Amino acid sequence: MKESMRKEIMSMDLSELNSLIDFIRDVQVMNAKSSLQEGQQVYVVQKTKKELGTLLKIKQKRCTVEIGNRRYSVPMSMLEVA
Repeated sequence: MKESMRKEIMSMDLSELNSLIDFIRDVQVMNAKSSLQEGQQVYVVQKTKKELGTLLKIKQKRCTVEIGNRRYSVPMSMLEVA
């Protein structure tokens, strides 16, 4: 991350930081939507692990992913293309 960006973020108040977080989440969803297709292999990324699964359905903000024989509804921001 650029040093100027770090300084700008450090100078923000709490409401500006919350707005920035919301914006970043929206950008994550837009980027994920553009790179995902039903039937492809994806990683579900959590804090401590990555699990490989198959993308079954793309919804507005979440996706249905099959891992093993179980189906999970996962936020797009947690998905990476395998």
